[in-house]
Amino acid sequence: MESKCYNEYLNILQEELVPALGCTEPIAIAYAAAEARDILGKMPERVRIHCSGNIIKNVKCVVVPNTSGLIGIEAGALAGIVGGRAENKMEVLSGIGSGQVSEIKRLLAANICEVTALNSDCALHIILELSHGIETVKVEVRDYHTNIVKKEKNGEVLFEKNSSSVAGFAYTDRSVLNVNDIVNFAQTVEISEVKELMERQIEYNMAIAQEGLNGGYGIDIGNTILKYGEKTTFNMIKAYTSAASEARMVGCELAVITNSGSGNQGIAASVPAIIYAREKEIGHEKLLRALVLSNLLAIHQKTPIGRLSAFCGVVSASCASGAAITFLAGGTTEQIKMTVTNTLANVSGIICDGAKASCGIKIAASLDAAILAHLLAMDNKVYHAGDGMVKKDVEATISSVGRIARDGMKETDKEILKVMLEN
Repeated sequence: MESKCYNEYLNILQEELVPALGCTEPIAIAYAAAEARDILGKMPERVRIHCSGNIIKNVKCVVVPNTSGLIGIEAGALAGIVGGRAENKMEVLSGIGSGQVSEIKRLLAANICEVTALNSDCALHIILELSHGIETVKVEVRDYHTNIVKKEKNGEVLFEKNSSSVAGFAYTDRSVLNVNDIVNFAQTVEISEVKELMERQIEYNMAIAQEGLNGGYGIDIGNTILKYGEKTTFNMIKAYTSAASEARMVGCELAVITNSGSGNQGIAASVPAIIYAREKEIGHEKLLRALVLSNLLAIHQKTPIGRLSAFCGVVSASCASGAAITFLAGGTTEQIKMTVTNTLANVSGIICDGAKASCGIKIAASLDAAILAHLLAMDNKVYHAGDGMVKKDVEATISSVGRIARDGMKETDKEILKVMLEN
């Protein structure tokens, strides 16, 4: 690869594979709230939280970490105000203690928060307003979970940057990604340049996967898969990965390494390859390369879709994991492409109805599709252009799915939110 492209791929991995404690949407609210409190310099008397529909959808049903099971937008904002440390970014709530949880509950009971839907063309958009007496502070986040685009105090703009372009967040241009170069990069990258990053993902995401199986979270989908199915490698993959997601969604206080701004996608893009390599006794370096491949493929698929949408992101991540399993099994670049195509021919229609415990079962279903896609690819079987959204090549297929998810499902997204907010 050209050195410029090589370095851009390294940068993309560094930018995307970051630790997060808890579901990333309530954490984004908590982060903005902690930043606003720091600017205000005191505890607010009133809190106004303006959220885009996708934020509301993804905060409604998940537990805010370190709050003894509190759920919802108000809980996320107050957790950030009372005990958040903005400098910790996506681990903003890592230092909350029991005394602070009591204060969060007191403020919830005092009804100091007001939540309104934000009419925005941006799927990830939050405006936090705090007030104390005549003093007011406003912090605005958009496009990315920690991308603050504006800070105001008492009507004075303290900080502002262009919010009309994601490029304002100084992220590496994702248009450099393509399947051929991703496979090439995974095969040839100097392993020392990705070792620490990938090993951190293994450590974090396998810890929560094991906790999910040990702890009996939610409806215990992981152990159910193992109870009623043979303990094959592929069932182990589904069990560990879905258990990790379920634990995370219902309050497990272990951080995960994210992908494309999502912990569930970070889990789905990593745990399957880790389990496959472990069960098949594949060497550590090849596993690290497979994780490079999987993470970049997940990012590549999510780029045309966006951070949040009506399209379930674990489909993209599971698809990428299927491709990584093909890589680990000795598949060619063409067979890796076949795996992606076969997966997207199957499950490119799963909706995102918010973050919640059942994300784990969607991961299991998506991994079923990715595993079948891998098996077909290893037999050199692939769907062809004209089969639904399958196009002439894998890049065009990824683009077509992105178009449907980004543009075609906008109205679907609105209707999903309406249904979720009904009594």
